[in-house]
Amino acid sequence: MKILIIKLGYSETLDPEMGKVVSLGDVVRCTVVLEALKQKYPNSCITWLVAPEAFPLIVDNPYLERVLVWDEFIPFALMREQFDMVVNLEKIHGICGLADMIQAWEKVGFRFDMVSGNYSAYERSLGATNYIQDKVSGKKSHEIWQKVIVEMVGCEWREQEYSLGYKPKPKEKFQVGLNYQVGSKWPTKAMKKEKWEELAVLLEKDQISFSWQQGMNNLYDYMDWIAGCDVLVTHDSLGVHLALAMKKSVIVLFGATSGEEIYYYGRGVSVYPKSLGLSGYECIPCYNPTCNKDIHCMDFIEPNDIIVYINGFL
Repeated sequence: MKILIIKLGYSETLDPEMGKVVSLGDVVRCTVVLEALKQKYPNSCITWLVAPEAFPLIVDNPYLERVLVWDEFIPFALMREQFDMVVNLEKIHGICGLADMIQAWEKVGFRFDMVSGNYSAYERSLGATNYIQDKVSGKKSHEIWQKVIVEMVGCEWREQEYSLGYKPKPKEKFQVGLNYQVGSKWPTKAMKKEKWEELAVLLEKDQISFSWQQGMNNLYDYMDWIAGCDVLVTHDSLGVHLALAMKKSVIVLFGATSGEEIYYYGRGVSVYPKSLGLSGYECIPCYNPTCNKDIHCMDFIEPNDIIVYINGFL
């Protein structure tokens, strides 16, 4: 069984957003399909097509036989290669068109709709497009993200885990890592720095060792830093998915997005703003990269609530 997975990271798989900035966190969480596919097709040979920026997240993955890094020549080679299955987890229209043109007996995920000129889904993956439409329409869809993506590729949800190939080499050990930054793609996920500093004061008071986020300019350094932390406090970003892949405890701060979609495998907890449910903030979660509020929802998160969860994990 020869399988091609197309996941570069240019679109959020189960959100309407698409762009040219690679979503590294979305690439990591899509690795949940690898264990699922290997369970269903134990003798399969799996290739993953990825953007150069996300290559460190995929390299040496034990479930993969081959990793292809996107460039201008790759599409021509893939259109001449035969696969048993193509799994396209990208909604970018040109990538969907490429998936349609690759030779394969079976295709799942997203395809190109020649009538509308937009992305659609292959028949077995229509549940994923319904999931996205529910978000756009404002309906509250609370299905587990990992479950939706595993079923999208035609497998059974069995609490499959994320997987990494890179073996982190932590330089220091800390009880808590403060993962305070978010990517440029979704700035509304961030709690302001003053709140993080309040949390740091509480950690010092409780004599809990901690470290501010490191490795922001190098993915390998960043993974090494997370590996050195027992508990990671993070926004809904790359950090949470890497920490789960490393079997770390995670405390995840949510406002613009929802934690109800993430399955923590018994190792994490979601923290929401105190404004949740109050008048004027019915928009939570908005899934919007911009905010028009005078006070951002993330500013209502209380460091005292976070410290309680930290102590519970230590």
